[in-house]
Amino acid sequence: MITLTSNAIAHLKNLLVQHNAGAGTGLRLHVDKGGCAGMQYTMRIDSSHEGDEVFTTDGVSIIVDAASLTYLDGSCVDFVEALNDSGFKIENPNAARSCGCGTSFEPRGTESGD
Repeated sequence: MITLTSNAIAHLKNLLVQHNAGAGTGLRLHVDKGGCAGMQYTMRIDSSHEGDEVFTTDGVSIIVDAASLTYLDGSCVDFVEALNDSGFKIENPNAARSCGCGTSFEPRGTESGD
């Protein structure tokens, strides 16, 4: 399961309106190899496809493919506003460590010395 904070819900609702998003559209979270910590998050407005998991809260959806859900299950998505960096941030319990910018992570079980 993936949860959203109230701040993330409000910003995602606004984002979907700005993109004239239709029914079945939400924020797609995806994990790819790369980034400074080994795996990186990508996000985009998208529709769900066969095999996706869709987590809906207060009328907005997070869409995740099965492979990415392995890395994201139990995560919480927030929207943070700061002077140097604003945007959706993922609090991921499956990350052993994250890079300073928060866009990449090292999955648990792959840390050096395991």
